[in-house]
Amino acid sequence: METVSPPRTWSYALHLPHDPQAPRIARMTSRAVLPAYGMAELADVAELLTSELVTNAYRHSAGPAALRLHGTDDPYGLRVSVWDSNPHIPAPFDKPPCRSGSLGAVPHEADSGRGLGLVAQWAQAWGGHPLGDDLFGRGGKLLWFELRAPEQV
Repeated sequence: METVSPPRTWSYALHLPHDPQAPRIARMTSRAVLPAYGMAELADVAELLTSELVTNAYRHSAGPAALRLHGTDDPYGLRVSVWDSNPHIPAPFDKPPCRSGSLGAVPHEADSGRGLGLVAQWAQAWGGHPLGDDLFGRGGKLLWFELRAPEQV
C-alpha cells in the first residue's frame, strides 16, 4: 500500500470580516491546520502570533482582513500573512524584513503596543509592506512572520 504524504508547500486563505470574533476564528484555523502538516509543535506560538496580527488588523482598520497560512519549501517552515485595508505599517514592521531579535521594551504604563513586539521576538523572521491598489481599490498592507519547527531553527 502506498503512503500519501502532504505536499511540501501548501496554502490556506481565510477572508475575515471586520468583526471582533476574527482573531478567535484565525486562532482556531491555525490550530486546526498545523497538525495536519506535521507542525503541531508550532501550534501554540503560531496561534498567539496569528492572533496578534489579526487583532492589529481589526483594531487599526475599518474593513475586512485576510489570513494566509503557507507551508514553505522547508518542510518544517510556516509563513503567516495578514492583509488589512489600512496602509499604515506599524513599528517594528515598518523596517526592512528582519530576523528574530529583541526590541526595546514597551513602557509599563502603555495601554497597547506589546502584540507586534511578541511577533518580532518569537518569529524567526517577520516584516511588512504596503500594497498598491488592487482591482477592487483596496490596497492596504501585508504583515507576515515565519516560524520553523524547533529542531529546524
